[in-house]
Order: sequence, then structure tokens, then C-alpha cells
Amino acid sequence: QEGRRHLAGMVPQVHLPGEEAEVDFADVWVRLAGEVTKCHLFTLRMSYSGKAVHRVYASEAQESFMEGHVEAFNVLGGVPSRHIRYDNLKPAVNRVCTGRSRVESERWTSFRSHYGFDAFYCIPGQEGAHEKGGVEQEGGRFRRTHLVPVPDVVSLEVLNDRLREIDAEEDERLLSGRLTSVGFNFVSETDLLLPLPFEEFECGITLTPKVDRSSRITVRQCHYSVPARFIGQNVRVLLRGNELLVFEKREIAARHPRLTRRGEFRDELDHYLEILLAKPGAMAGSTALVTARENGSFTEVHEAFWAAARAAHGDAAGTRALIEVLLLHRRMPAAAVQQGMAAAIRAGANTADVVAVEARKAAALVPEPADDSDEEAEPPPWAEPSGVVSLTARRAQLPEDKRPLPTVSHYDQLLKRQPKGTA
Repeated sequence: QEGRRHLAGMVPQVHLPGEEAEVDFADVWVRLAGEVTKCHLFTLRMSYSGKAVHRVYASEAQESFMEGHVEAFNVLGGVPSRHIRYDNLKPAVNRVCTGRSRVESERWTSFRSHYGFDAFYCIPGQEGAHEKGGVEQEGGRFRRTHLVPVPDVVSLEVLNDRLREIDAEEDERLLSGRLTSVGFNFVSETDLLLPLPFEEFECGITLTPKVDRSSRITVRQCHYSVPARFIGQNVRVLLRGNELLVFEKREIAARHPRLTRRGEFRDELDHYLEILLAKPGAMAGSTALVTARENGSFTEVHEAFWAAARAAHGDAAGTRALIEVLLLHRRMPAAAVQQGMAAAIRAGANTADVVAVEARKAAALVPEPADDSDEEAEPPPWAEPSGVVSLTARRAQLPEDKRPLPTVSHYDQLLKRQPKGTA
């Protein structure tokens, strides 16, 4: 009996190149657009080389879970040939059964079939944590090394771009007990991975919410604005891990970062301009204006033009002038419109027509992008610093015309012809 006693312990394992990987989420805090927000770090780690791919998402939803896999597979250039180890994450598992058998969600099964890999589910609870201990340690190590102090970014897209650079730099890292780097070891895995499919799997889910009277849709108990022309209609929405897209046929009509807190809202000022033309008094207290000021799209130049227009034309008419200027942003560059507003303020002509004229002038002065090999293009000699074109100066730069003057002798013959019946 003494020899059969069970002892708790761990048995070291060998992982063959290209066969296995591990996946897990870890909590991380991010200062997102000035607000400290709890996000989630997705990590996929190759068991043999230690090569890892990290991405931050707003939630641990199934869309984020699958998008993280797609990102990792694209970075690795293939798919592990044997299996990927998981704990019993809700995006993948609907129900835990006896032993290692699981009831998987339908979309997760479709995703695995698309990329052709198997899933290995660990024992529930802390007892199974050691079965994917590599990624458990990797999430904490990466967070302590690269995400402390709290990163300050304007969007998760910017943060993930930074993580791509960090992942590439970590190829030079040496793992404990190894003499070669992570990147060197991963080279021996690249040819052993399964090939990627020809088409990527669309990880987002399609929804068709109805637009309410406040020009908003409700998705997962969060509210997003859409252009006012959709009020009362159902729109097609694609919900992804970090963004929400609203479509009009095949065109994107609105794009928002994904929200996660119940009751949270995101309003775009551009979506309400047609309504505000009829109700200019609602402009000052609108949530869309607050959002525009916070994200910097409503600048000091906009504030100055609005104040000047209200002083010149009154509150209602001045606000309508501002709204007409904001409509110019739909078809003209933002920098040109801002220059047009500044010129209108200097001239004391605070109308949308003047802003449009000055904005077109500013847009015309922007040089076309040239090749790096070309020298900096000089402005034409007739272009004055003010941007006004002098026809006299331009005519002087044209080459001398030495062609003979045209003859009109052929037309003189028409004068000699007599109409019929007048002889």
C-alpha cells in the first residue's frame, strides 16, 4: 500500500515544434481617451518556441476571442498542427461534461473547422491550470513588463499597433534554460505549421437593430448614434471585438469603438446635423457636442466661429451657420475647413458661404504628394503668397506664340452666294 500512495506533483513535458499552442485572457488596465478602463489581454503562445502574440480587447466576448486567434495565425503564418490548449472559456464552451468532453458553441465549431485545428480543454479550476502553465505565466509577465505603468492611448487600435512592435522585438528574448532566442526557435516551427485558409473567417456577428427617434441603436445594452436619415429603420450592424460598424448596403455609414458598460452611449455630432438645422437651440446641450469636444473634433476654431456667428446673426442663425460649416466636413478636408473658418473670422464675414470659398482656396494650395526621390516641388511663378492667381503674370510666363494668324477667306465665299429665287 505504501508504494501505491498518490503524490501531488508535476511531470516535465516535451513539446514538438509546430504542434501545440496555448491561449488565455488576462485582465489589464488602460487609460483609454483619458479614462482608466479595464480591458482584456489575449495571448496565444507556441509551446515549443515560446513565440507569443498579444492583443488587447474591450471584452472577452466571442468576437474578441476569435479575432485574437486570427491575428495570431496571421503573425505566425500558420496554425498549430496538433491542438491548442484552453481552459473552459465561455466563448468556446457552452457546457462542461464528464472528463474532457465539452459542448462547444456553434460559431466556435465553425471557426475551428475553418482553420482546421483541434481544441484541448484543461481540467476545470486550479487543478487544470498547470496544463497550460506557459500561457498563464506569459500573460502576467507581459503585463508587468510592457503594460506598467498604465498605457495612455486614444484607442485600442493604437495600443495594438504598439503591441505588434513589442511582439516583434521579443523574438530576441531568451527563455530560462535555453541558449537560443524565441525567434531562432520559432524558425524551426514555421514549416511545420498548417497552412492558412484562402479566406479569413469573419469573426464579427451581424445584427439588425432599429433606429429610435434619438437616432440611436441599442446593441448589447449600449447605445450608438447613426445618421439621422435612418430613424425608424432597421440597419445592418457588424459587431467586432473592438468596433461596431453600421452599413448602408455595402457602404459603411457609421463606425464606433465597442462599448462594454451597460447604458453607455457614443454619439457623433455629424449624425445629428440635419436635425439641428431645424432645432438649432438643441446644439449647445447635446451629448454629441460634448463627445466632439472630448475627442478633439470640435476645435477652438469651431468655438471661435460659433461665438462670432452668434454675435453677428443671433443665436439661432449663428448656430445654423455653424451647422452648415460642419456639413462642409463631409466633402472637404478638416484642415481646409478650419483654415476657411479662420479666414472668415479675420474678415468679419461669419457665413458658411465665405468659409466654403476660403476652404476651397486652402484645399487648392495643398501640394500633391510626390515621390521621395523627387525634389520638393516649387510653386508656379504666378502663384502669389496670398494664393491669388494673377492672369497678367501668368500670361507673361507663357511661351511666345509664333503661329500665323488664321485666315477667314473661306468664310468670305459665303457672302458672295445669292439666295435662290433672287436672280
